[in-house]
Amino acid sequence: MSGSPVSARPATQRTPHPRLPDRRELARGGRRLLSRARAVSSASLRGLVHAWRSSLQFRVVSTTMLLGLAVVLMLGSYLFQSISNGLEQDRMASAQVEASRLTTEVQGRFDESDRTSNEPQLNLLARDVIKGAAAAGGDNERYLLLVRSLANTSPTVVQTVLSGSVGLTSIPSQMRQAVSADQRHQQVTLIGIPDARSDRTVPAVLVGSQVELPVAGKYDLYAVFPMQREQATLDLITRTFTLGGLALVFLVGAIAWVVARQVVIPVRRAAVVSERLSSGRLHERMRARGEDDLARLAKSFNEMADSLQTQIRQLEGLSRVQQRFVSDVSHELRTPLTTIRMAADLIHDSRNQFDPTVSRSAELLHAELDRFEELLGDLLEISRFDAGAAALDADLTDVRDTVARAVHAAQPIADRWGSTVTMTARGSCTAEMDARRVERILRNLVVNALEHGEGRPVEIAVAGNETAVAVTVRDHGVGLRPGEAALVFNRFWRADPARARTTGGTGLGLAISLEDARLHQGWLQAWGEPGEGSVFRLTLPRRAGTPIVESPLPLRPADVPAAQPGSPDRRETTLPPAPGDPSRATPAARGTAR
Repeated sequence: MSGSPVSARPATQRTPHPRLPDRRELARGGRRLLSRARAVSSASLRGLVHAWRSSLQFRVVSTTMLLGLAVVLMLGSYLFQSISNGLEQDRMASAQVEASRLTTEVQGRFDESDRTSNEPQLNLLARDVIKGAAAAGGDNERYLLLVRSLANTSPTVVQTVLSGSVGLTSIPSQMRQAVSADQRHQQVTLIGIPDARSDRTVPAVLVGSQVELPVAGKYDLYAVFPMQREQATLDLITRTFTLGGLALVFLVGAIAWVVARQVVIPVRRAAVVSERLSSGRLHERMRARGEDDLARLAKSFNEMADSLQTQIRQLEGLSRVQQRFVSDVSHELRTPLTTIRMAADLIHDSRNQFDPTVSRSAELLHAELDRFEELLGDLLEISRFDAGAAALDADLTDVRDTVARAVHAAQPIADRWGSTVTMTARGSCTAEMDARRVERILRNLVVNALEHGEGRPVEIAVAGNETAVAVTVRDHGVGLRPGEAALVFNRFWRADPARARTTGGTGLGLAISLEDARLHQGWLQAWGEPGEGSVFRLTLPRRAGTPIVESPLPLRPADVPAAQPGSPDRRETTLPPAPGDPSRATPAARGTAR
């Protein structure tokens, strides 16, 4: 007998249940969502603050809308309160009249009825009278409640009769006591009762009075008049006021936007034209249309621009004449100076054959001719800067080598004063620069430090960071007096006018150094305090055209206590930028933290 094939039952595979996140994962996710929400809210707040500070139109529209919203809220609250009080008073007055009528009607039915012989009949009579009075004519939105008065001592008791859902618990105890004590007048108050149509509580007018039941004595009759229609009216008024107020606020905002736009657009145009004028486009003018205040402002602005353009052109013409005069005189003086130099050299070489007085005169003549030649060279260089003809011959150079050459060139002056010059360097100090111009800057700084260092040591530091290379030259001389740090780079300026020049300086060295630094898009800054010496810092970009983020060396020496902000001992300055040159910004604008 052949057996039936047995089919192999595949093994059941257990499907892994998805792992539920634990509390830690939920907490991390919640923190991430919270941080993201904070970041979004912070960014939104910063955006609003920026818009408030930068846009006059936004400020005007926002202020107008906020003030309009405040006015709408105050006016709406006053009108709503007035309407609410009016509806309440009207409803209370009509409820008193209706309650008086109902009281008279109920008392008359009890007086006319003959079903007062026993207690059951009296209870049945009270139920019929209250139900009939509650449903008969008048305002259907009312409930009646008949309850034994608190001062009633009759042995015959009529059970409490209700015509609706309002029970004895809805009657305030003060109301019951007042109705029981005053039998001749109505008592009126406002209460809250549950609304049968919804789950909320609606206000109602409660009017209490007394009726005399045969045999049973005094009973309190309470008439409850719900204010559902009045509440619906107030809800409608609230919605209308809300929607109308919001629409009014947005409409006022739109009107303010249109009005502010008419004022802001000419102001923005004036700002754009002013920026173009400051950038050198002197032909720019505003459009002047009409005869209103803005048109007069535009006309006045254009007249001012015309006057400035005329004066600037006159100054440019005078400047060109001055530059040409200085350049021509400098060039013309070179020919006679060459002849005088040849004769002076001949006399100087033969000075030993003359008497001492003539020999000394030959030496002074030779020295003054050196100064004269240096002055002519500086004047020619200044004229090139003024004419915009100066150009860089930039190459990748190690600043330390340039510093060494400048120190070597100034070594005779250091020997004369008895000063020692030391140099320290850290980090990579290579930069794209014109080595000749940078060496001239450093030579001027070193000579200036030796000349004013009074024989004390001169310290030179070189350092670099990612964007810049800096050199500081410090002396320990007399320092700078108040206001002098802003003047040291002026042409022909001297700290002490009575002091003789012993090194043959022309008064143009630091001015030329400043122009060379600006040509490199670098910084040249000065610091000094009386008795603490002075520091000059040259900062150059590592790559031509790359802005400097921060100088790698501090301007104030570390061994000098930091002065309090605003104190008169603080002598730290950076020269103002030239027009149109963003590389010549002040340290505050460049964010150079010292």
